[in-house]
Amino acid sequence: MTAPAKRAAELRQQLDEANHRYYVLDDPSLPDAEYDRLFRELQELESRHPELRTADSPTQRVGGAALKEFAPVTHRQPMQSLNNCFSEEELGEFDRRVREGLGLETVEYVAEPKLDGLAVSLIYEDGVFVQGATRGDGETGEDITANLRTIRRLPLSLRQGKKHPAPKIIEVRGEVYLPRAGFDRMNAEAAAKGEKLYVNPRNAAAGSLRQLDPKNTAARPLALYAYAVGFQQGWTQPKTHHEVLALLREWGFPVSDLIQVVQGPAGCLAYYRDMQAKRAGLGFDIDGVVYKLNDLAGRDELGSVSRAPRWAIAHKFPAEEAVTLLENVEFQVGRTGTLTPVARLKPVFVGGANVSNATLHNMDEVERKDVRIGDTVIVRRAGDVIPEVKGVVLERRPHHARKVELPLTCPVCGGHVERAEGEVAARCTNGLSCRAQLHGALQHYVSRKAMDIEGLGEKLLAQLIDIGLVRAPADIYSLDAEQLAALERMGEKSAENVVAAVEKSKDSRFDRFLYALGIPDVGETTARDLARHFGTLDALIEATQRDLLTEGDEAVKPKDRYPELRKVPDVGPIVAAHLCHFFAEPRNRKAIKALLDAGIHWPPPKAAASGPLSGKTLVITGTLPGISRDEAGALIEANGGKVSGSISAKTDYLLAGEAAGSKLAKAEKLGVPVIDLAGLRALIEG
Repeated sequence: MTAPAKRAAELRQQLDEANHRYYVLDDPSLPDAEYDRLFRELQELESRHPELRTADSPTQRVGGAALKEFAPVTHRQPMQSLNNCFSEEELGEFDRRVREGLGLETVEYVAEPKLDGLAVSLIYEDGVFVQGATRGDGETGEDITANLRTIRRLPLSLRQGKKHPAPKIIEVRGEVYLPRAGFDRMNAEAAAKGEKLYVNPRNAAAGSLRQLDPKNTAARPLALYAYAVGFQQGWTQPKTHHEVLALLREWGFPVSDLIQVVQGPAGCLAYYRDMQAKRAGLGFDIDGVVYKLNDLAGRDELGSVSRAPRWAIAHKFPAEEAVTLLENVEFQVGRTGTLTPVARLKPVFVGGANVSNATLHNMDEVERKDVRIGDTVIVRRAGDVIPEVKGVVLERRPHHARKVELPLTCPVCGGHVERAEGEVAARCTNGLSCRAQLHGALQHYVSRKAMDIEGLGEKLLAQLIDIGLVRAPADIYSLDAEQLAALERMGEKSAENVVAAVEKSKDSRFDRFLYALGIPDVGETTARDLARHFGTLDALIEATQRDLLTEGDEAVKPKDRYPELRKVPDVGPIVAAHLCHFFAEPRNRKAIKALLDAGIHWPPPKAAASGPLSGKTLVITGTLPGISRDEAGALIEANGGKVSGSISAKTDYLLAGEAAGSKLAKAEKLGVPVIDLAGLRALIEG
């Protein structure tokens, strides 16, 4: 190593240690003047010898060239959101589901403060930070690597020893936030310049991370806490989440000192109350706490539902409240025709934001709360997100206050409004002839999880509806580039891209098509389960026709109605009724036929594979050597077997890897044979 290279390495080591002591341990080891002298020396050295400048050098935190836009990043492992609970009863229900899912009497959780910031994904390769991204929609985020480098608390290289080295590739997940002191300083500086003030620390942090010029981000006092590991390669992970957090600390990440291991719902509630009491005195905003199952093998067993894990939940603090005047009530029309009353309020600051609109949910709620136009109302942000009218201050009610009336006709199209007996929702009966329903249905139809037609955004769809080019989903497939290019703010290239995306969407999947139809209460997971169970659209429609006969049959008990549809996981009587009524409606069948005639298709269902595992049901648990559980499941199905998520006396084999949890004990109790990966291959090879 040359003398300059040796000196540069020494300076980087000294500055990294000083940064870690100052920003992570809160234990400064160098006076500011000495730190600045060493930093300038390294800058000058790297300037004279550019080849010595490394990606993890402390000098790279100041920000590079401005970006034109943020590139998309596909997360190698989805960044899921969390389900929420707001009461002790809901927490108890969550704990019951976890215990029953694992077959345990008590469960250990890790309790953490829920920071009010932005979730980020941090990728390290060979111990060096190489990419950072926002959470985005959970599957695709934005590349904000340059901006994240400027955060002093983020290690550019991992501090790892021989005992606990980091894997070759690891994704660390954390929350970027703005401490209150930094937020106050930013607002003071903005006020001095006569600029607009930031509403709250979260908005300021979000704006700081999305600066196209990283130098602007570097000037913001952002902070970070690491809270989990996502994708990794070449790592034998610990058995518990708490051990993972300890490793993150060893590698140089700031991890909250407020995190605790607690036992059962009682321990969770004690932690919740403690955080509630400390909330006002913390140096940063939190909007609740998070409980996560500590046992990592147990997490694998419980899995996820749609976009949220079964093994974690956020316990939100009570919403902030304010009092203001209800000036009017208007009705919005959703994609299924439901009319929702919306309160138009005299603007009020609540929950960290200025609120002028709030939901009233439905007419039952309006009547129950006796809300009237002209009332003084209590507004809260439910879960600190959605503003809602909580109640009325009756002693302030003026004599001219007016009752809220449900419109007889749709406020958008003038169609008849109907409220079926026993139902909460009132609906416009005009279907896709109603512009609001058509616009909402089309937005849903083209969305990424549905038909995934890129380029057909909200504004373009509104244009197409207004000029009469699109009156139903099937009309999308008649659009040509010349028509689109003639529209405002549309060029030839953009028009061609949209037409190409429309054409590409014809090659779809059965479950995507079902989801795109917008059947009430049929989300992504339910659509996938229906597609797997019935295999074809004809089979599903025939099942709904048979089940519809049971609906009006008084001889059939309510619990026995919709027998075919209710064989599908998580399809209850309400979802089954929606399916039956949707496919019984002639307009819907006509719309489906038009879409299929337009060329939409999907592969036929795969025939059940035959092979050495035919007729056998296997359950997988634990970590398998050199193969993922999904890959093992595909191997089983390719050889004729069936993979189940839960173990019973009917299970033929339990395929168990390392850190097998309660399923192993249950298999032994039931006498189910337990095999490893070698045993599976032996079964396949005969």
